Amino acid sequence: MDHLKEEKMTASERQEFIISQLKKAKEPISGSQFAKMTNVSRQVIVQDISILKAKKEPIVATSQGYIYFKEDIDKGLETKVIVCKHTPEQTREELYTIVDHGVTVKNVIVEHPIYGDITADLRLSNRKEVDQFVNKIEETNSPYLLILSGGIHLHTIESDSVEKLQAVCEELEKKGILIK
Repeated sequence: MDHLKEEKMTASERQEFIISQLKKAKEPISGSQFAKMTNVSRQVIVQDISILKAKKEPIVATSQGYIYFKEDIDKGLETKVIVCKHTPEQTREELYTIVDHGVTVKNVIVEHPIYGDITADLRLSNRKEVDQFVNKIEETNSPYLLILSGGIHLHTIESDSVEKLQAVCEELEKKGILIK
């Protein structure tokens, strides 16, 4: 990644830099990484990202960092929304089951009695990403969203074939995680 000179950037220069980096990145970039690259606080980066989102830039915050949502990523992929129920301790098993079939977990959705549907982008495609996500939850002592809904939650999953999606559903059903 490009590191900037010591000179101070304006907010608009920093935002252009963020967009540029995200567009060419092959992996998510965290707010802390952007803060180091631009010599500002992480909170300034969070504010910049919010401004960019308000300007309709397709930036998605995932558990691994920020990504620039490229429309062509999803072309030709099959998607399915599944309903699951399990304990927080079963989260890693659930996510491993999905990614081990070559399927991506795009998000998690829970229904909140006040806020309605709450959606969090996950974009987990392999065990390493699952481990990073679960480890971050554990390290920060953050609750899983499924706590808000008694364990019931939805995932949007995607794959290059309907057969892979079906295989995931069959295995999750056998494990007692999928609700039909």
